[in-house]
Amino acid sequence: MLETSPKFKVGLVQMTSGTVVSDNVNDAQALIREAAAAGAEFILTPEMTTLLELNSAKARDKIKVEDEDTSWPYFAALAAELGIWLMIGSIAIRMGDKAANRCYLFSPEGRKVVSYDKIHMFDVDVPGDKKYQESKSYRAGNKAVVVPTPFGKVGLSICYDVRFPYLYRALAQAGAEILTVPAAFTYVTGKAHWHTLLRARAIENGAFVFAPAQVGDHADGRKTFGHSLVVDPWGNILADGKDKRGIIIADIDMSLVAKARNQIASLTHDKNIAIQSLI
Repeated sequence: MLETSPKFKVGLVQMTSGTVVSDNVNDAQALIREAAAAGAEFILTPEMTTLLELNSAKARDKIKVEDEDTSWPYFAALAAELGIWLMIGSIAIRMGDKAANRCYLFSPEGRKVVSYDKIHMFDVDVPGDKKYQESKSYRAGNKAVVVPTPFGKVGLSICYDVRFPYLYRALAQAGAEILTVPAAFTYVTGKAHWHTLLRARAIENGAFVFAPAQVGDHADGRKTFGHSLVVDPWGNILADGKDKRGIIIADIDMSLVAKARNQIASLTHDKNIAIQSLI
């Protein structure tokens, strides 16, 4: 039985990952240490923490199967060294001829508590930007994940998942009080939708949202939006990373989850709707 901490500090890492895995690991660990020194007990990094590489052929040479990847054991050891809960937003893990976009959660003992593979693939032609075909290189996950922690039950997701409200509804109805959304949102779509989507997921489900993000101009040519966010269950933004590399820290009071859900008990009001189509 986990001892609970109704109040704690969360730290989000905002970084600009490139195409060299070792450089990204070094940058992430420096920012994780900074967040831990600032008192964060639960620290999260963005999607694709260890590699952001649009060229699928070049990326393939740098992606390892889980047993051969050295980055996640390094982060597990770092969590133990610092005595923190650590979520690595995602690491590309080879799965046959494709890869998984895999999130990891580590305990303060350095134990791999759970992993989650991104379910929704970003296959989008962004107006004014690039065409992205994530499914060409990545295999979609098929299992949603809710995990108990001392801070509350955490529901895992990654980036493009945020556009699918049913996933977060399912997570919340399975008990999730914190929803995590590590991301590498494009600048174009982020500017248009990022804040609105994350606040909506928090409000709809009466849950905290922790969303660490990639930011800036990357070595592979893409530009990401940044603005790592901590959002409370009423939709208030507690911290915003804006457009610079670094960390954000926020004080979390988990009693706000029950307060929001008691004020608007929509999680208990869902209906099965029959649709009459006149098309």
